[in-house]
Amino acid sequence: MDEFLLRALIGGIGIAILSAPLGCFVVWRRMAYFGATLSHAALLGVALGLLLNVDVRIGVLGICVLVAAILYVLRRRRSLAMDTLLGILAHGALAVGLVVLAFMDNVRVDLMSYLFGDVLAVDRADLAWIWGGGAVVLVVLAVQWRSLLMITLNPDLARVEGTRVELLELVFLLLVSVVVAVAMQVVGLLLIVSMLIIPPAVARPWSRTPELMVIGAGIVGIVAVAAGLGASLNFDVPAGPAIVTVAMIMFALSLLLSGNKRTTR
Repeated sequence: MDEFLLRALIGGIGIAILSAPLGCFVVWRRMAYFGATLSHAALLGVALGLLLNVDVRIGVLGICVLVAAILYVLRRRRSLAMDTLLGILAHGALAVGLVVLAFMDNVRVDLMSYLFGDVLAVDRADLAWIWGGGAVVLVVLAVQWRSLLMITLNPDLARVEGTRVELLELVFLLLVSVVVAVAMQVVGLLLIVSMLIIPPAVARPWSRTPELMVIGAGIVGIVAVAAGLGASLNFDVPAGPAIVTVAMIMFALSLLLSGNKRTTR
């Protein structure tokens, strides 16, 4: 196997494994729009990284963390509805990012690679970001798994039991920010949210426990990555969109088969 393809496969599998547990919480907590907000805001991180001549991933991570913190503070004030806040942050940050890029005449930017990913260009540094950042996220999730489940199912009961609900919610927002930063090279800023919500949505009808849903989402993500890369090489289509397209096909099949399953019962 060519080295570039092997790196792409390793990076894509890392994103699939990392996205599975966080994506399940995104689905359970109905926070898909939050993922979309971060993906839009990440373009500002790209612009700032290029402007300050630092690693673009550091810029993306910084902006995503900043947006998550702003959302956390504004949500506690409850002056605006959540969807309104998310819309303002998403489109405002996206617009500012595009304006900053427009003023950078001395820098040539391939927006397509940032927006839709370039998994076949994944290098060793990208793999270090994906697997290193992913390891940190997975460790935090493993330690806080029960508490995150509790605040998802019943936050009031979690408070009674002494769980620091607000702090855990902030931690969760920051973990999603890390995923957006490390997944940028694989599927692109505009498709990251797809990898967060589609595999869990496929696995949900077939899972009896939260843990099984996470495992199922991981398997779906890995299959989508492998099949999407194969389609990209064989049909000369962009790898990131191909991965998401395969995931969408799996979702459609899951929806159809689970509907038939309920009908025959």
